[in-house]
Amino acid sequence: MARSRWVSKLPIGLGFGIAWQSSYDGDSSPAEKLTLAADGVVRSSRAVYTIAFIVADYKLSLRRFSSDSPEYRTKLSEVHLRSAKKLLSLCEFNKGFYVKAGQFISALRQVPKEYSTTLSSLQDQANPYPFKDIREVIVKNLGKDLTQIFLFFDEQPIAAASIAQVHHGLLKDNQEVAVKVQYPGLKQRMKIDITTMSILSTSVSWIFPEYRFGQIVSEFERAMNLELDFIQEGNNSERAARNFKKNNVLKIPHVYWDLTTSQVLTMEFCRGQKVDDLDFLKQSGINPLKVAKALMDVFSEMIFVHGFVHGDPHPGNILVSPVGHGGFSLVLLDHGIYTELDEMFRINYCQLWKALILQDPQKIRQLGEQLGVGKYSKYLPVIFTGRTMESKSVLGTQMSNEEKKHLKQELRSLKMDDISSFMESLPPDFLSILRTDGLLRSTLSKLSTPRHIRLLAYAKYAIYGLTVNSNTGFSVEKVLSRITADITYLQLRLLLGILELVSKIKDMRQYLNSKIETISEMVTSLYFSLYLFIKRAFTVL
Repeated sequence: MARSRWVSKLPIGLGFGIAWQSSYDGDSSPAEKLTLAADGVVRSSRAVYTIAFIVADYKLSLRRFSSDSPEYRTKLSEVHLRSAKKLLSLCEFNKGFYVKAGQFISALRQVPKEYSTTLSSLQDQANPYPFKDIREVIVKNLGKDLTQIFLFFDEQPIAAASIAQVHHGLLKDNQEVAVKVQYPGLKQRMKIDITTMSILSTSVSWIFPEYRFGQIVSEFERAMNLELDFIQEGNNSERAARNFKKNNVLKIPHVYWDLTTSQVLTMEFCRGQKVDDLDFLKQSGINPLKVAKALMDVFSEMIFVHGFVHGDPHPGNILVSPVGHGGFSLVLLDHGIYTELDEMFRINYCQLWKALILQDPQKIRQLGEQLGVGKYSKYLPVIFTGRTMESKSVLGTQMSNEEKKHLKQELRSLKMDDISSFMESLPPDFLSILRTDGLLRSTLSKLSTPRHIRLLAYAKYAIYGLTVNSNTGFSVEKVLSRITADITYLQLRLLLGILELVSKIKDMRQYLNSKIETISEMVTSLYFSLYLFIKRAFTVL
Protein backbone atom coordinates (compact mmCIF):
# COMPACT_ATOMS: atom_id res chain seq x y z
CA MET A 1 0.00 0.00 0.00
CA ALA A 2 2.81 2.39 0.94
CA ARG A 3 4.59 1.60 -2.32
CA SER A 4 1.38 2.25 -4.26
CA ARG A 5 0.98 5.66 -2.64
CA TRP A 6 4.64 6.46 -3.38
CA VAL A 7 4.25 5.49 -7.04
CA SER A 8 1.05 7.53 -7.38
CA LYS A 9 2.80 10.62 -5.98
CA LEU A 10 5.91 10.23 -8.15
CA PRO A 11 4.46 12.00 -11.23
CA ILE A 12 3.35 14.93 -9.05
CA GLY A 13 6.80 15.21 -7.48
CA LEU A 14 8.48 14.96 -10.87
CA GLY A 15 6.03 17.47 -12.29
CA PHE A 16 6.75 19.94 -9.50
CA GLY A 17 10.51 19.56 -10.00
CA ILE A 18 10.22 20.19 -13.73
CA ALA A 19 7.87 23.14 -13.26
CA TRP A 20 9.90 24.86 -10.53
CA GLN A 21 13.23 24.47 -12.32
CA SER A 22 11.89 25.54 -15.74
CA SER A 23 9.87 28.50 -14.47
CA TYR A 24 13.00 30.30 -13.28
CA ASP A 25 13.25 33.72 -14.84
CA GLY A 26 15.32 36.57 -13.55
CA ASP A 27 12.53 39.04 -14.41
CA SER A 28 9.82 37.09 -12.57
CA SER A 29 8.76 37.95 -9.05
CA PRO A 30 8.56 35.15 -6.44
CA ALA A 31 4.74 35.27 -6.69
CA GLU A 32 4.80 34.98 -10.51
CA LYS A 33 7.33 32.16 -10.28
CA LEU A 34 5.15 30.31 -7.79
CA THR A 35 2.05 30.77 -9.99
CA LEU A 36 3.87 29.46 -13.05
CA ALA A 37 5.26 26.54 -11.07
CA ALA A 38 1.82 25.64 -9.71
CA ASP A 39 0.34 25.70 -13.21
CA GLY A 40 3.30 23.68 -14.45
CA VAL A 41 2.81 21.05 -11.75
CA VAL A 42 -0.69 20.28 -13.00
CA ARG A 43 0.33 20.20 -16.68
CA SER A 44 3.58 18.27 -16.17
CA SER A 45 2.02 15.76 -13.77
CA ARG A 46 -0.81 15.09 -16.24
CA ALA A 47 1.78 14.52 -18.97
CA VAL A 48 3.84 12.17 -16.77
CA TYR A 49 0.74 10.15 -15.85
CA THR A 50 -0.32 9.87 -19.51
CA ILE A 51 3.08 8.78 -20.80
CA ALA A 52 3.49 6.32 -17.91
CA PHE A 53 0.15 4.75 -18.81
CA ILE A 54 1.12 4.53 -22.49
CA VAL A 55 4.51 2.94 -21.71
CA ALA A 56 2.85 0.38 -19.42
CA ASP A 57 0.23 -0.37 -22.08
CA TYR A 58 2.89 -1.11 -24.71
CA LYS A 59 4.93 -3.25 -22.30
CA LEU A 60 2.02 -5.32 -20.97
CA SER A 61 0.03 -5.65 -24.21
CA LEU A 62 2.89 -6.77 -26.45
CA ARG A 63 5.01 -8.92 -24.15
CA ARG A 64 3.22 -12.19 -25.02
CA PHE A 65 3.73 -11.90 -28.79
CA SER A 66 6.67 -12.39 -31.10
CA SER A 67 7.47 -9.22 -33.03
CA ASP A 68 7.32 -11.19 -36.31
CA SER A 69 3.83 -12.61 -35.71
CA PRO A 70 0.58 -11.30 -37.24
CA GLU A 71 -0.91 -11.18 -33.73
CA TYR A 72 1.83 -8.77 -32.66
CA ARG A 73 1.05 -6.36 -35.51
CA THR A 74 -2.68 -6.48 -34.80
CA LYS A 75 -2.10 -5.82 -31.12
CA LEU A 76 0.46 -3.10 -31.89
CA SER A 77 -2.09 -1.23 -34.00
CA GLU A 78 -4.61 -1.46 -31.15
CA VAL A 79 -2.08 -0.06 -28.66
CA HIS A 80 -1.09 2.69 -31.10
CA LEU A 81 -4.74 3.76 -31.33
CA ARG A 82 -5.32 3.69 -27.56
CA SER A 83 -2.12 5.64 -26.97
CA ALA A 84 -2.97 8.20 -29.64
CA LYS A 85 -6.35 8.81 -27.99
CA LYS A 86 -4.60 9.26 -24.63
CA LEU A 87 -2.23 11.81 -26.19
CA LEU A 88 -5.15 13.59 -27.84
CA SER A 89 -6.86 13.90 -24.46
CA LEU A 90 -3.62 15.19 -22.90
CA CYS A 91 -3.25 17.86 -25.62
CA GLU A 92 -6.87 18.97 -25.25
CA PHE A 93 -6.55 19.25 -21.45
CA ASN A 94 -3.13 20.95 -21.33
CA LYS A 95 -3.80 23.13 -24.40
CA GLY A 96 -1.15 25.66 -25.46
CA PHE A 97 2.12 24.08 -26.58
CA TYR A 98 0.68 20.59 -26.20
CA VAL A 99 -1.85 21.39 -28.93
CA LYS A 100 0.97 22.73 -31.11
CA ALA A 101 2.99 19.55 -30.41
CA GLY A 102 0.02 17.35 -31.35
CA GLN A 103 -0.44 19.24 -34.60
CA PHE A 104 3.28 19.04 -35.29
CA ILE A 105 3.23 15.24 -34.91
CA SER A 106 0.02 14.77 -36.91
CA ALA A 107 1.57 16.53 -39.92
CA LEU A 108 4.42 14.00 -40.04
CA ARG A 109 3.49 11.21 -42.42
CA GLN A 110 6.21 8.99 -40.96
CA VAL A 111 4.58 8.40 -37.56
CA PRO A 112 2.16 5.44 -37.23
CA LYS A 113 -1.12 6.30 -38.97
CA GLU A 114 -3.06 5.76 -35.74
CA TYR A 115 -1.25 8.79 -34.26
CA SER A 116 -1.38 11.05 -37.32
CA THR A 117 -5.09 10.34 -37.92
CA THR A 118 -6.15 10.75 -34.30
CA LEU A 119 -4.09 13.87 -33.57
CA SER A 120 -5.16 15.54 -36.82
CA SER A 121 -8.47 16.39 -35.11
CA LEU A 122 -6.66 18.97 -32.96
CA GLN A 123 -7.59 22.51 -33.88
CA ASP A 124 -5.30 25.43 -33.14
CA GLN A 125 -7.98 27.26 -31.22
CA ALA A 126 -8.06 28.49 -27.66
CA ASN A 127 -10.32 30.41 -25.35
CA PRO A 128 -9.27 34.06 -25.77
CA TYR A 129 -7.54 35.80 -22.89
CA PRO A 130 -9.46 38.54 -21.03
CA PHE A 131 -9.05 41.83 -22.86
CA LYS A 132 -7.56 43.42 -19.72
CA ASP A 133 -4.53 41.11 -20.01
CA ILE A 134 -4.23 41.76 -23.75
CA ARG A 135 -4.39 45.53 -23.22
CA GLU A 136 -1.58 45.28 -20.65
CA VAL A 137 0.66 43.43 -23.12
CA ILE A 138 0.00 46.03 -25.85
CA VAL A 139 0.58 49.04 -23.56
CA LYS A 140 3.72 47.49 -22.03
CA ASN A 141 5.18 46.77 -25.48
CA LEU A 142 4.13 49.89 -27.42
CA GLY A 143 4.43 52.35 -24.54
CA LYS A 144 1.12 54.04 -25.33
CA ASP A 145 -2.53 53.59 -24.48
CA LEU A 146 -4.74 52.15 -27.23
CA THR A 147 -6.63 55.44 -27.61
CA GLN A 148 -3.38 57.17 -28.57
CA ILE A 149 -2.77 54.73 -31.44
CA PHE A 150 -6.15 53.59 -32.73
CA LEU A 151 -9.37 55.25 -33.83
CA PHE A 152 -11.02 51.90 -33.22
CA PHE A 153 -9.86 48.67 -31.57
CA ASP A 154 -12.19 45.66 -31.38
CA GLU A 155 -11.95 44.07 -27.93
CA GLN A 156 -13.29 40.79 -29.35
CA PRO A 157 -10.53 38.87 -31.13
CA ILE A 158 -11.06 37.78 -34.73
CA ALA A 159 -8.88 34.72 -34.06
CA ALA A 160 -7.52 33.02 -30.95
CA ALA A 161 -4.89 30.28 -31.08
CA SER A 162 -2.56 28.55 -28.65
CA ILE A 163 0.09 31.29 -28.37
CA ALA A 164 -1.63 34.52 -29.43
CA GLN A 165 -4.87 36.18 -30.44
CA VAL A 166 -5.55 38.68 -33.21
CA HIS A 167 -7.62 41.88 -32.98
CA HIS A 168 -8.99 44.14 -35.69
CA GLY A 169 -8.10 47.82 -35.40
CA LEU A 170 -8.17 51.14 -37.25
CA LEU A 171 -5.14 53.43 -37.02
CA LYS A 172 -5.31 57.20 -36.74
CA ASP A 173 -4.61 57.47 -40.49
CA ASN A 174 -7.62 55.18 -41.22
CA GLN A 175 -5.47 52.16 -42.09
CA GLU A 176 -7.10 48.84 -41.18
CA VAL A 177 -4.73 46.60 -39.25
CA ALA A 178 -4.62 43.18 -37.63
CA VAL A 179 -2.84 43.20 -34.26
CA LYS A 180 -1.39 39.88 -33.10
CA VAL A 181 -0.79 39.84 -29.34
CA GLN A 182 1.19 37.13 -27.56
CA TYR A 183 -0.29 35.74 -24.35
CA PRO A 184 1.54 36.78 -21.16
CA GLY A 185 3.93 34.31 -19.50
CA LEU A 186 4.28 32.12 -22.60
CA LYS A 187 8.07 31.87 -22.67
CA GLN A 188 8.20 30.55 -19.11
CA ARG A 189 5.34 28.14 -19.81
CA MET A 190 7.12 26.93 -22.94
CA LYS A 191 10.26 26.17 -20.91
CA ILE A 192 8.18 23.99 -18.58
CA ASP A 193 6.36 22.18 -21.40
CA ILE A 194 9.45 21.60 -23.56
CA THR A 195 11.45 20.37 -20.55
CA THR A 196 8.64 17.95 -19.71
CA MET A 197 8.47 16.68 -23.31
CA SER A 198 12.25 16.27 -23.47
CA ILE A 199 12.44 14.33 -20.18
CA LEU A 200 9.52 12.10 -21.18
CA SER A 201 11.04 11.47 -24.62
CA THR A 202 14.35 10.47 -23.04
CA SER A 203 12.55 8.24 -20.52
CA VAL A 204 10.55 6.47 -23.24
CA SER A 205 13.73 5.92 -25.28
CA TRP A 206 15.42 4.46 -22.19
CA ILE A 207 12.56 2.00 -21.62
CA PHE A 208 11.99 1.35 -25.35
CA PRO A 209 15.32 1.80 -27.20
CA GLU A 210 13.47 1.34 -30.49
CA TYR A 211 11.30 4.43 -29.81
CA ARG A 212 13.41 7.56 -30.28
CA PHE A 213 11.74 10.95 -30.57
CA GLY A 214 14.57 13.27 -29.55
CA GLN A 215 14.87 14.87 -32.98
CA ILE A 216 11.15 15.58 -33.19
CA VAL A 217 11.23 17.29 -29.77
CA SER A 218 14.32 19.32 -30.80
CA GLU A 219 12.69 20.40 -34.07
CA PHE A 220 9.48 21.31 -32.24
CA GLU A 221 11.44 23.40 -29.71
CA ARG A 222 13.22 25.22 -32.55
CA ALA A 223 9.90 25.94 -34.26
CA MET A 224 8.30 27.26 -31.05
CA ASN A 225 11.24 29.55 -30.26
CA LEU A 226 10.88 31.04 -33.73
CA GLU A 227 7.13 31.43 -33.41
CA LEU A 228 7.38 33.35 -30.12
CA ASP A 229 9.58 36.08 -31.67
CA PHE A 230 7.28 38.45 -33.57
CA ILE A 231 10.24 40.56 -34.76
CA GLN A 232 11.56 37.49 -36.55
CA GLU A 233 8.08 36.80 -37.92
CA GLY A 234 7.96 40.30 -39.40
CA ASN A 235 11.39 39.83 -41.00
CA ASN A 236 10.32 36.47 -42.42
CA SER A 237 7.18 37.95 -43.97
CA GLU A 238 9.12 40.77 -45.63
CA ARG A 239 11.71 38.37 -47.04
CA ALA A 240 8.95 36.12 -48.41
CA ALA A 241 7.24 39.18 -49.93
CA ARG A 242 10.50 40.14 -51.68
CA ASN A 243 10.87 36.61 -53.02
CA PHE A 244 7.39 36.79 -54.55
CA LYS A 245 7.31 40.45 -55.60
CA LYS A 246 6.56 39.42 -59.22
CA ASN A 247 3.78 37.02 -58.21
CA ASN A 248 0.38 38.66 -58.78
CA VAL A 249 -1.60 35.95 -56.98
CA LEU A 250 0.18 35.87 -53.61
CA LYS A 251 -0.53 38.56 -51.01
CA ILE A 252 1.60 38.92 -47.87
CA PRO A 253 0.38 41.55 -45.36
CA HIS A 254 2.54 44.62 -44.84
CA VAL A 255 4.19 44.96 -41.41
CA TYR A 256 3.89 48.22 -39.40
CA TRP A 257 7.29 48.22 -37.72
CA ASP A 258 6.65 51.23 -35.48
CA LEU A 259 3.86 49.21 -33.84
CA THR A 260 5.68 45.86 -33.69
CA THR A 261 7.74 44.24 -30.92
CA SER A 262 8.71 40.69 -29.98
CA GLN A 263 5.23 40.25 -28.41
CA VAL A 264 3.02 42.50 -30.55
CA LEU A 265 2.83 42.32 -34.35
CA THR A 266 0.82 44.92 -36.27
CA MET A 267 0.16 44.18 -39.91
CA GLU A 268 -2.11 45.06 -42.80
CA PHE A 269 -5.64 43.67 -42.41
CA CYS A 270 -6.54 41.31 -45.26
CA ARG A 271 -9.97 39.80 -45.90
CA GLY A 272 -10.55 36.24 -47.05
CA GLN A 273 -11.67 32.76 -46.10
CA LYS A 274 -9.73 29.57 -45.40
CA VAL A 275 -8.26 27.99 -48.52
CA ASP A 276 -10.21 24.74 -47.98
CA ASP A 277 -13.63 26.41 -47.58
CA LEU A 278 -15.33 24.83 -50.60
CA ASP A 279 -18.70 26.47 -49.93
CA PHE A 280 -17.05 29.91 -49.99
CA LEU A 281 -15.17 29.10 -53.21
CA LYS A 282 -18.38 27.92 -54.87
CA GLN A 283 -20.34 31.02 -53.76
CA SER A 284 -17.53 33.27 -55.02
CA GLY A 285 -17.31 31.49 -58.39
CA ILE A 286 -13.70 30.46 -57.75
CA ASN A 287 -12.42 27.21 -59.24
CA PRO A 288 -10.87 25.04 -56.45
CA LEU A 289 -8.50 23.44 -58.98
CA LYS A 290 -7.04 26.86 -59.86
CA VAL A 291 -6.62 27.58 -56.15
CA ALA A 292 -4.81 24.25 -55.69
CA LYS A 293 -2.49 24.95 -58.63
CA ALA A 294 -1.67 28.45 -57.35
CA LEU A 295 -1.02 27.08 -53.86
CA MET A 296 1.34 24.41 -55.18
CA ASP A 297 3.17 26.92 -57.40
CA VAL A 298 3.85 29.17 -54.39
CA PHE A 299 5.15 26.45 -52.10
CA SER A 300 7.06 24.62 -54.83
CA GLU A 301 8.91 27.85 -55.63
CA MET A 302 9.62 28.34 -51.92
CA ILE A 303 11.07 24.86 -51.54
CA PHE A 304 12.98 24.30 -54.76
CA VAL A 305 13.99 27.81 -55.87
CA HIS A 306 14.18 30.12 -52.83
CA GLY A 307 15.06 27.52 -50.19
CA PHE A 308 13.11 29.63 -47.69
CA VAL A 309 10.04 27.69 -46.67
CA HIS A 310 6.93 28.59 -44.64
CA GLY A 311 6.72 25.87 -41.99
CA ASP A 312 3.05 25.93 -41.02
CA PRO A 313 0.82 26.05 -44.14
CA HIS A 314 -2.38 24.77 -42.55
CA PRO A 315 -5.66 26.15 -44.00
CA GLY A 316 -6.04 28.76 -41.25
CA ASN A 317 -2.82 30.42 -42.42
CA ILE A 318 -3.81 30.59 -46.11
CA LEU A 319 -6.80 32.70 -47.10
CA VAL A 320 -8.52 33.04 -50.46
CA SER A 321 -9.59 36.60 -51.26
CA PRO A 322 -11.93 37.12 -54.28
CA VAL A 323 -10.67 39.48 -57.00
CA GLY A 324 -13.07 40.47 -59.76
CA HIS A 325 -15.20 37.80 -61.44
CA GLY A 326 -13.87 34.35 -60.54
CA GLY A 327 -10.39 35.72 -59.77
CA PHE A 328 -8.63 35.47 -56.43
CA SER A 329 -5.49 36.10 -54.46
CA LEU A 330 -3.90 33.87 -51.84
CA VAL A 331 -3.18 35.62 -48.54
CA LEU A 332 -0.34 33.97 -46.62
CA LEU A 333 -0.36 34.55 -42.86
CA ASP A 334 1.65 33.50 -39.78
CA HIS A 335 5.28 33.77 -40.86
CA GLY A 336 6.76 32.78 -37.51
CA ILE A 337 8.12 29.38 -38.56
CA TYR A 338 10.39 29.33 -41.60
CA THR A 339 13.15 26.95 -42.58
CA GLU A 340 16.13 28.21 -44.58
CA LEU A 341 17.33 25.16 -46.46
CA ASP A 342 21.01 24.38 -46.69
CA GLU A 343 22.02 25.08 -50.30
CA MET A 344 23.44 21.60 -50.89
CA PHE A 345 20.28 20.05 -49.43
CA ARG A 346 18.12 22.22 -51.74
CA ILE A 347 20.06 21.10 -54.82
CA ASN A 348 19.96 17.42 -53.78
CA TYR A 349 16.24 17.70 -53.07
CA CYS A 350 15.69 19.13 -56.57
CA GLN A 351 17.68 16.20 -57.98
CA LEU A 352 15.63 13.77 -55.90
CA TRP A 353 12.35 15.01 -57.33
CA LYS A 354 13.69 14.87 -60.86
CA ALA A 355 14.69 11.24 -60.20
CA LEU A 356 11.29 10.50 -58.64
CA ILE A 357 9.46 11.86 -61.70
CA LEU A 358 11.73 9.93 -64.07
CA GLN A 359 11.42 6.86 -61.81
CA ASP A 360 15.19 6.38 -61.68
CA PRO A 361 15.88 3.91 -58.80
CA GLN A 362 19.67 4.16 -59.00
CA LYS A 363 19.64 7.96 -58.75
CA ILE A 364 17.11 7.85 -55.90
CA ARG A 365 19.38 5.51 -53.90
CA GLN A 366 22.41 7.70 -54.60
CA LEU A 367 20.59 10.86 -53.48
CA GLY A 368 19.18 9.04 -50.46
CA GLU A 369 22.77 8.41 -49.32
CA GLN A 370 23.66 12.09 -49.85
CA LEU A 371 20.55 13.22 -47.95
CA GLY A 372 21.48 10.99 -45.02
CA VAL A 373 18.66 8.42 -45.14
CA GLY A 374 20.89 5.54 -46.31
CA LYS A 375 19.13 2.18 -46.59
CA TYR A 376 15.75 3.82 -46.10
CA SER A 377 16.03 5.62 -49.46
CA LYS A 378 13.92 2.86 -51.02
CA TYR A 379 10.93 4.27 -49.12
CA LEU A 380 11.32 7.81 -50.52
CA PRO A 381 9.13 7.07 -53.60
CA VAL A 382 6.45 5.65 -51.26
CA ILE A 383 6.54 8.75 -49.04
CA PHE A 384 6.48 11.33 -51.83
CA THR A 385 4.74 9.72 -54.81
CA GLY A 386 2.87 6.72 -53.42
CA ARG A 387 4.98 4.34 -55.50
CA THR A 388 7.48 1.62 -54.73
CA MET A 389 11.02 1.90 -56.04
CA GLU A 390 10.35 -0.80 -58.67
CA SER A 391 6.97 0.60 -59.77
CA LYS A 392 6.35 0.99 -63.50
CA SER A 393 2.82 2.36 -63.22
CA VAL A 394 2.00 5.96 -64.07
CA LEU A 395 2.73 8.60 -61.46
CA GLY A 396 -0.36 10.34 -60.15
CA THR A 397 -2.53 7.23 -60.33
CA GLN A 398 -3.37 4.56 -57.79
CA MET A 399 -0.96 1.68 -57.16
CA SER A 400 -1.85 -1.61 -58.76
CA ASN A 401 -3.08 -4.43 -56.55
CA GLU A 402 0.20 -6.27 -57.09
CA GLU A 403 2.20 -3.20 -55.97
CA LYS A 404 0.02 -2.76 -52.90
CA LYS A 405 0.56 -6.40 -51.99
CA HIS A 406 4.34 -6.09 -52.45
CA LEU A 407 4.48 -2.86 -50.41
CA LYS A 408 2.37 -4.36 -47.62
CA GLN A 409 4.78 -7.29 -47.37
CA GLU A 410 7.74 -4.90 -47.14
CA LEU A 411 6.12 -2.74 -44.49
CA ARG A 412 5.31 -5.81 -42.39
CA SER A 413 9.02 -6.43 -42.06
CA LEU A 414 9.56 -2.95 -40.58
CA LYS A 415 9.84 -2.63 -36.81
CA MET A 416 9.43 0.50 -34.72
CA ASP A 417 13.21 0.60 -34.47
CA ASP A 418 13.36 1.05 -38.27
CA ILE A 419 10.89 3.95 -38.16
CA SER A 420 12.77 5.60 -35.28
CA SER A 421 16.10 5.09 -37.08
CA PHE A 422 14.65 6.62 -40.24
CA MET A 423 13.36 9.67 -38.33
CA GLU A 424 16.68 10.05 -36.50
CA SER A 425 18.60 9.83 -39.81
CA LEU A 426 16.69 12.69 -41.39
CA PRO A 427 18.46 16.07 -41.56
CA PRO A 428 16.42 18.86 -39.87
CA ASP A 429 15.73 20.38 -43.32
CA PHE A 430 14.21 17.09 -44.51
CA LEU A 431 11.98 16.86 -41.44
CA SER A 432 10.70 20.40 -42.05
CA ILE A 433 10.00 19.64 -45.72
CA LEU A 434 8.11 16.46 -44.82
CA ARG A 435 5.87 18.38 -42.44
CA THR A 436 5.17 21.16 -44.97
CA ASP A 437 4.45 18.60 -47.68
CA GLY A 438 2.11 16.69 -45.36
CA LEU A 439 0.06 19.83 -44.63
CA LEU A 440 -0.11 20.75 -48.32
CA ARG A 441 -1.30 17.26 -49.28
CA SER A 442 -4.02 17.45 -46.65
CA THR A 443 -5.29 20.74 -48.13
CA LEU A 444 -5.12 19.41 -51.69
CA SER A 445 -7.17 16.40 -50.61
CA LYS A 446 -9.86 18.69 -49.18
CA LEU A 447 -9.93 20.57 -52.49
CA SER A 448 -10.38 17.23 -54.35
CA THR A 449 -7.22 17.91 -56.35
CA PRO A 450 -5.96 15.24 -58.81
CA ARG A 451 -2.66 13.71 -57.70
CA HIS A 452 -0.72 14.84 -60.76
CA ILE A 453 -1.17 18.56 -59.90
CA ARG A 454 1.25 18.30 -56.98
CA LEU A 455 3.68 16.13 -58.94
CA LEU A 456 3.77 18.51 -61.92
CA ALA A 457 4.31 21.54 -59.68
CA TYR A 458 7.18 19.84 -57.86
CA ALA A 459 8.68 18.65 -61.16
CA LYS A 460 8.51 22.12 -62.69
CA TYR A 461 10.15 23.94 -59.80
CA ALA A 462 12.68 21.18 -59.11
CA ILE A 463 13.99 21.75 -62.64
CA TYR A 464 13.95 25.54 -62.16
CA GLY A 465 15.77 25.09 -58.84
CA LEU A 466 18.57 23.18 -60.59
CA THR A 467 19.07 25.60 -63.45
CA VAL A 468 18.21 29.05 -62.12
CA ASN A 469 20.68 30.55 -59.66
CA SER A 470 19.65 32.90 -56.89
CA ASN A 471 21.41 35.95 -58.34
CA THR A 472 19.21 38.83 -59.38
CA GLY A 473 19.59 40.91 -62.47
CA PHE A 474 19.59 40.27 -66.20
CA SER A 475 22.15 38.15 -68.03
CA VAL A 476 22.26 36.03 -71.16
CA GLU A 477 23.26 33.02 -69.03
CA LYS A 478 20.22 33.48 -66.80
CA VAL A 479 17.84 33.74 -69.77
CA LEU A 480 19.37 30.63 -71.37
CA SER A 481 19.18 28.84 -68.04
CA ARG A 482 15.47 29.63 -67.74
CA ILE A 483 14.83 28.48 -71.32
CA THR A 484 16.68 25.22 -70.56
CA ALA A 485 14.57 24.75 -67.45
CA ASP A 486 11.36 25.35 -69.41
CA ILE A 487 12.37 22.84 -72.10
CA THR A 488 13.34 20.20 -69.52
CA TYR A 489 10.07 20.74 -67.66
CA LEU A 490 8.08 20.43 -70.91
CA GLN A 491 9.92 17.18 -71.64
CA LEU A 492 9.01 15.85 -68.19
CA ARG A 493 5.43 17.01 -68.59
CA LEU A 494 5.24 15.38 -72.05
CA LEU A 495 6.63 12.18 -70.52
CA LEU A 496 4.02 12.25 -67.77
CA GLY A 497 1.33 13.01 -70.34
CA ILE A 498 2.37 10.05 -72.52
CA LEU A 499 2.48 7.74 -69.51
CA GLU A 500 -0.94 8.98 -68.42
CA LEU A 501 -2.29 8.46 -71.95
CA VAL A 502 -0.88 4.93 -72.04
CA SER A 503 -2.52 4.23 -68.71
CA LYS A 504 -5.87 5.54 -69.97
CA ILE A 505 -5.58 3.41 -73.13
CA LYS A 506 -4.93 0.36 -70.96
CA ASP A 507 -7.93 1.24 -68.81
CA MET A 508 -10.06 1.74 -71.91
CA ARG A 509 -8.89 -1.59 -73.34
CA GLN A 510 -9.80 -3.34 -70.09
CA TYR A 511 -13.14 -1.55 -70.09
CA LEU A 512 -13.85 -2.55 -73.70
CA ASN A 513 -12.74 -6.13 -73.04
CA SER A 514 -15.08 -6.33 -70.09
CA LYS A 515 -17.88 -4.88 -72.23
CA ILE A 516 -17.12 -7.33 -75.06
CA GLU A 517 -17.22 -10.18 -72.56
CA THR A 518 -20.53 -8.88 -71.24
CA ILE A 519 -21.95 -8.53 -74.77
CA SER A 520 -20.66 -11.99 -75.62
CA GLU A 521 -22.35 -13.41 -72.55
CA MET A 522 -25.56 -11.57 -73.43
CA VAL A 523 -25.48 -12.89 -77.04
CA THR A 524 -24.82 -16.44 -75.78
CA SER A 525 -27.67 -16.11 -73.31
CA LEU A 526 -29.92 -14.74 -76.06
CA TYR A 527 -29.02 -17.62 -78.40
CA PHE A 528 -29.70 -20.12 -75.63
CA SER A 529 -33.06 -18.52 -74.80
CA LEU A 530 -33.98 -18.49 -78.50
CA TYR A 531 -32.93 -22.13 -78.76
CA LEU A 532 -35.16 -23.04 -75.80
CA PHE A 533 -38.06 -21.03 -77.28
CA ILE A 534 -37.75 -22.77 -80.67
CA LYS A 535 -37.39 -26.15 -79.00
CA ARG A 536 -40.56 -25.58 -76.96
CA ALA A 537 -42.35 -24.38 -80.10
CA PHE A 538 -41.46 -27.55 -82.00
CA THR A 539 -42.46 -29.65 -78.96
CA VAL A 540 -45.92 -28.04 -78.93
CA LEU A 541 -46.30 -28.63 -82.63
